[in-house]
Amino acid sequence: MQFVVTALDFSDPDALDRRMQNREAHIANIQQLIAHGHYLSGGAIINEEGNMIGSTSHMEFPDRESLEKCLHSDPYIAGKVWEHIDIKAVKLVPMK
Repeated sequence: MQFVVTALDFSDPDALDRRMQNREAHIANIQQLIAHGHYLSGGAIINEEGNMIGSTSHMEFPDRESLEKCLHSDPYIAGKVWEHIDIKAVKLVPMK
């Protein structure tokens, strides 16, 4: 099952610093998800000033419960980077 995940960062003054402190671990986590076929595409959401303020991801898991379990282990959760996470089931256009 495919999902689009939109995660918005906390809006406090230290949010970007927390994002940068956790970014390397977050990217390493994404690399593992790619290797296991779960992460299809994604990247940072950027504001008008060019600062990262959130993330968007296309992911594939057997069910929503599996996806949520994965998200809760992401460094951006433990590092208090993401405040709001929206998950929607989608049907992506095949890229092959």
